[in-house]
Amino acid sequence: MSDHTRPNQKLSRRPDQKFKLSVQAGNVQDVAGVQTEPPLVAGQPDRVVEFTTPRSKIIQEADTAIRDDLAHSPRALAAYIALATDPEALACWDMANYITMRKLGYNDHGRVHSFITGAASLAITELLLEGGVKPDIMDSGVGDADDVYLAVILGTMLHDIGNQIHRASHEQHGVALALPILDRIMGPLYADPFKRAKVRSFILGAINCHDLNPPPLTLEGGITAVADGTDITKGRGRKAFSLGSVDIHSISALAVDEVVIERGRNVPVLISVTMNNSGGIFQVEEILAPKVIRTPMRRYVELRAATRPEGEEQILSRVRLDGDHFVMDLENGQQVAVEVDDTQKRAQEAVVAAMQTGVERR
Repeated sequence: MSDHTRPNQKLSRRPDQKFKLSVQAGNVQDVAGVQTEPPLVAGQPDRVVEFTTPRSKIIQEADTAIRDDLAHSPRALAAYIALATDPEALACWDMANYITMRKLGYNDHGRVHSFITGAASLAITELLLEGGVKPDIMDSGVGDADDVYLAVILGTMLHDIGNQIHRASHEQHGVALALPILDRIMGPLYADPFKRAKVRSFILGAINCHDLNPPPLTLEGGITAVADGTDITKGRGRKAFSLGSVDIHSISALAVDEVVIERGRNVPVLISVTMNNSGGIFQVEEILAPKVIRTPMRRYVELRAATRPEGEEQILSRVRLDGDHFVMDLENGQQVAVEVDDTQKRAQEAVVAAMQTGVERR
């Protein structure tokens, strides 16, 4: 975004807004993280961060946002700094992107995706903690908030590195590839190997479960999954489209202009998606909604989607997630409830049915 455009980019941020990824006219214009509470350091202004193209600028601004969020979590900040400069991690991100984009025609799964979802995960974590929610690391007595932030940022930023081997089973590949990186980063930060191994288990769980295969059991894993699901704007989908991947995924990604993570009224986290075309609902339904519904985050997140008034001929004006149904407000005033089409869940149920087995509950 050039300097002369900034006066026209005034954002109507409410005081409780934490994170904003906004894309207009096919260009990434703004990603913002806002410090909403009174500054911890006297005289320190509220944080407003803009993410702009090119790719290096996005990473630079994401880095600034993440460092600001972790300023008061010394162990997590040290882990992030080590990760962001780790040659093996950098190579993993680049090769994951090579396979997903160049060989499969998918959206970005490399450095930019890792940094954007990392920033989003910290915004979600902060809102949960502010809302009195204790992530599993704290609830189990394994560690404190600093350990939670460390697990979330490392798990989220490493969640897709398994794609460098293959998209199939990339979650499990990611666990194996992350182990040496985590041990190298966490070793100097945890004198007690017993605690280090316990915190590491939450990170590995988040990587293994980020695509709901299987669904995460911990809140830290849920944070990573939901943060991953928020990177659905056309800033991410445009490259895949330009490389010739023209399908419902790439087309619907071009219809999402904005994702905002902010404090909810009745739950700690509100995620609002703004579309320029109702086709963007596919992104919300197929990618983001299942990651809210099928994780421990379900109790703490409200998800809404709406089309811009100046978008295409209006089919619907607003969609909100209510349990496992979308409630759609149509232009003619009608309201329609539709069950979320959770394809991964249906596939798993089909496998269980074919095996004629039940689900053991413990």
